[in-house]
Amino acid sequence: MTEEELRTPGSDTGPPPLTRPNLLTILCILTFINSGLTFISSIFIGVFFDQFTVIATDLANLYKIPGLEMITEGKPAFFFVNAVLYAVSGSGAFIMWNLKKNGFHVYTIAQILLILAPMYFFNLPGPSVFDIILSGTFVVLYSTHLKIMT
Repeated sequence: MTEEELRTPGSDTGPPPLTRPNLLTILCILTFINSGLTFISSIFIGVFFDQFTVIATDLANLYKIPGLEMITEGKPAFFFVNAVLYAVSGSGAFIMWNLKKNGFHVYTIAQILLILAPMYFFNLPGPSVFDIILSGTFVVLYSTHLKIMT
């Protein structure tokens, strides 16, 4: 007899295991990709900052890319802080992947700090609207799954 046949009515050990909704899976995968790639690139830029500034300056002059010169005026510490925050953000997504509610809080705090970090390191008057919209969208979409997380 199979295990299913051996079960008697009322012998369930608890609620059925939760399955991760498709949207949550997609959000987590997108976060893993973005956090992973940005973590790696931030580490490399921080380590090779002097060489990066030469290349970035040449690209800014050659292709007239606005804003790229601002990055060259920064410090390697910005990229190392970014790497840590993206690692925390990815960790929060991994925790949510496992349907744990505290991952949402870890992810959200990391996103807020990622929005604020450029203001601190580059003395900007305010945050990037694009960063607020993108991070805000992900936070709102993640928050719709809090009711199924433990």
